[in-house]
Amino acid sequence: MNGLPVRNGGDDVLCLFLEPYGDVFWLKPGDEFTVLPGEGVPDPQFTVEMVKHRLIVWVFEGGDPAKVVVDCTVVDSGGNELPEGHQWPDGRSPY
Repeated sequence: MNGLPVRNGGDDVLCLFLEPYGDVFWLKPGDEFTVLPGEGVPDPQFTVEMVKHRLIVWVFEGGDPAKVVVDCTVVDSGGNELPEGHQWPDGRSPY
């Protein structure tokens, strides 16, 4: 399955912000997660936008902006599914 690997190569936590629902996952320095579209999504295409301390990810079916993929999973480097809000640091906002 087509997935988007995301790695935090910085020295501070990084927020992975998954649209369209705004699900957030926090990567500590050195962490690597992968965004996986739901089963059966044909030709998933990823769009990534970087803003301060945040990566915003959209997934589209076949690259069509009218076909937003809403069923996605985020896994760690061991393949373990991560819950929304994973590693959310105290006092940090994704905005």
